[in-house]
Amino acid sequence: MQSMAPAAAPPAALLLPRRAASLSVAATARARGPALVAVRAQPDTAAASTPTSAPDPPPEFKPPKGFKAPEPKRFAVKEGQQGSVLGASLAIPLRLGTGVFVLGYSPSLVSKSEIPSDQYALELGGWKVKEESKIGQCKRPEKPIEIYEFEGCPFCRKVREMVSVLDLDVLFYPCPQEGPTFRPKVLEMGGKKQFPYMVDPNTGVAMYESDDIIKYLADTYGDGTVPIMLKLGLLTAITAGLATLGRIGKGNSYTASKVPPQPIEIWAYEGSPFCKLVRETLVELELPHLLHSCARGSPKRQDFFKKMGTFQAPYIEDPNTGVKMFESAEIIEYLKATYALYPSS
Repeated sequence: MQSMAPAAAPPAALLLPRRAASLSVAATARARGPALVAVRAQPDTAAASTPTSAPDPPPEFKPPKGFKAPEPKRFAVKEGQQGSVLGASLAIPLRLGTGVFVLGYSPSLVSKSEIPSDQYALELGGWKVKEESKIGQCKRPEKPIEIYEFEGCPFCRKVREMVSVLDLDVLFYPCPQEGPTFRPKVLEMGGKKQFPYMVDPNTGVAMYESDDIIKYLADTYGDGTVPIMLKLGLLTAITAGLATLGRIGKGNSYTASKVPPQPIEIWAYEGSPFCKLVRETLVELELPHLLHSCARGSPKRQDFFKKMGTFQAPYIEDPNTGVKMFESAEIIEYLKATYALYPSS
């Protein structure tokens, strides 16, 4: 059953520091009624005794002491990470590669001379892979779509796969179990604590139900086509569930964290096991993140290549600390050290 409600989501700049959150939310609610305000949920202390001093300033976020961004190493797996990568890779065959390629993906082998050196292309021996797609023919949202979900949910996975297929930029609000911030917001906005929940600020549409969200995205930002592995009903749900077994329990439960004022930006896509490992940590720490989807065939790969001189995912840029970095294992260590309340645990 499709559930719809008007969207009124704020920009990412409205992520507020912990101690100011409850008073800001209360004032906003009294003035304008329910709104999509992305803040850390806190007890209402307005009725308590009048404070005698100004509230504490928001926390300042800094990179861990001695931090140095690692050099990108293509196709390298850090020692000790092999089992995690293998488990995260289980989804690829179970989902027949859904989320690895964008809409209308079409590869062909060409000689190296056919693709200039300033153009992104995968090299195979003496050849290059020329990748084409239909994404350039599709409408693009002006503002990032907002999705409330969590990594271990098979229904959320279905929607994330469609995000990769359509090459969309999405502002993800993680909703791990026991998460104090965005799970309550979903209940407040839509009336149900059910996931995934999508808000499209470009159209005013908000809805639950993964299949409805997938169809909406296909019709609005694609050519109306839904990949076969996303329209098999019960079989889709079963295989999406089985795809989580290799990392069972990961990306589901909340880890106490400090809320940053701005979302972390990440270049990633659903079909990559390395990207999945980083997403698990972002979800567990309840860190909002702006995903720049970049599956195979994505035009963003060329944009990234032009900017960085290489392409590799995942890659993050953290506006809260100024850190920019590759390498999934090191990104995970950085996120835990920077945002976990108890980083050594």
